[in-house]
Formats: sequence, structure tokens, C-alpha cells
Amino acid sequence: MTADQWIALVAGIVGGALRVGAPFLFVSLGECLTEKSGRINLGLEGVLVLSAMASFGGAYLTGSAWLGVLIGAGAGALLALLHGLLCSIERVNDVATGIALMLLGTGLAFYLGKPLIQPQAPQIPAIPLGDWSSNAAVRAALQVNALVPIGIALAVLMWWAFARTRFGLLVRLAGDSASAARALGYSVSGIRIAATTAGGFIAGLGGASLTLFYPGSWNEGISSGQGLIAVALVIFARWSPLRCVGAALLFGGAGAIGPALQSVGVGWGYHLFNTVPYVLTLVILYLSCQPGKVAAGSPGELSSVR
Repeated sequence: MTADQWIALVAGIVGGALRVGAPFLFVSLGECLTEKSGRINLGLEGVLVLSAMASFGGAYLTGSAWLGVLIGAGAGALLALLHGLLCSIERVNDVATGIALMLLGTGLAFYLGKPLIQPQAPQIPAIPLGDWSSNAAVRAALQVNALVPIGIALAVLMWWAFARTRFGLLVRLAGDSASAARALGYSVSGIRIAATTAGGFIAGLGGASLTLFYPGSWNEGISSGQGLIAVALVIFARWSPLRCVGAALLFGGAGAIGPALQSVGVGWGYHLFNTVPYVLTLVILYLSCQPGKVAAGSPGELSSVR
């Protein structure tokens, strides 16, 4: 390849990491908040798909991409709230409930979203990070979703809140020792419901990124399992919001390898490279979740999830 092709390839992977990684970033931050409270939400795939449909439908009906983003985030929060309420019932299993809500969320999205497959909706504006280059491919690759800086700021805010604020410390307390939280007079169920709902709202921003920026349309295969991958991503990030940013960019870059190669004329193995994020997920789970060992940083209550 020529020097220009190498530059375009690197720019494509970096730009793809920012584009493809945006949904991973928001869903992983949402799950990080949920798991910090001692609850697992495997229904995030349903949250992601439902919020993607709601965002697109909201933007299409209102004519505003940002109103669509808020509608999608609200839809994600409502589905997550249902998960939180159900899991607060005695003897209800978090994992089974999450799987059921994943099916509910995707089913609702597919049913309600059928009229939205063909129309076009207003899109989230892009931030041009490649204007410094005279290479058209570089400029095109470095068009960044305007939600990405919001996601990075949110990760910093969560990191600070977990360490410095009353709510953040209560979330960590509920996640590390429910009995200690109860002994101090706090409602563990209330804390977990609030954290799960807020996590669903944050994950809903990832759904908005899918339909209102990249790929920028609604279809029933929009998420490709990104909600489930995000659970592994949180483990890889060791429940740290700041590390979730790096992990999301890593997964986004892995997903961008195939399209970046195709953009410079390398067609061989295109579909093989598309499997990289899934292979990376399996490798991370194997390395992080070995039998008899608790992953560093894991909230104590996660080892006793009902």
C-alpha cells in the first residue's frame, strides 16, 4: 500500500473506534453503574435496541435529533426501571429477569419499529476532527459523533461521583455489602432501582448513537449483540468508568478493522475481521472469569446474585 493508503487505514481505524465505540461506551457506563450497586442487567441488549428504535422514531416524528436522543434514553430508563423493580421482589433472579427483558425490549422494538425501516430521521451532528488533513479519506474518517465527548465527560463524572459524592458512595456500599447498607438504615432495593434506572438512561444514549449517527438508520439487526458484549467490557474495565472509555475504544477499533481495510481496497477477509469484537469478548471472558477467582474490582454482592 502507498503512504496515503496507510494514513487512510490508520485514520479509518481511529475514526471507526470513535464511531463504533460510542454505543459500547454508553452501554458499558450504564452497566458499570448498575453493577456497582450489586445488580446485573443482562437485559441491556433489549435496552439498546428499544432505545435505538425510540430515538429514531422520536427524531423522525419531532424533526429534532436531540429530542430523539432524550426519547431513546427515556425508553432505556423505563425498561431498566422495570428490571430494577422486578429484581427487588423476593426470590426473583437477576439473570433470568435480564434475559426476559432482553427479549421483551427487542420484541417491542421490532414490532413498534416496523414503520421506521424506510424513513430517514434527522441525525446527530458530527464533530470534524480531520480538518487538519488534506486527505479526503482522513477527513471523512474523523467525523466524530457529538455524543462521544458527552460520554467521556460522563465517565469522568461517574469516576468522581463514586469516590466523592454521597450517592456514589451509597451505590458502592450497596454493591459491596448489602447488609452493611441495611445496618446503616439505607434501602438497598431503592439504591439499586435508582442505579439500574440511571444505567438504563445512559445505555439509551448508546442506542441513540446507533440510529442517529452510525449507521444512522433503523433496522432489526442494528445492535449486533453490542449490549451483551458490554457486560464483558465492564469486566475487562474492572468496573472503572475511566477504563470503560479505553475498553470501548478498543472494541470499537476492533470492529472498525474490516471496514477500514475495505476502504483502502483490501477485500480479502472482510467478514473474518468483522468477527474480531466477538473473539475479543471470548478471550476477555476466559482470562477474566477463571473458576475459583474473583475479578479484581468486582462488587462483593455480584458473587451472591440471586
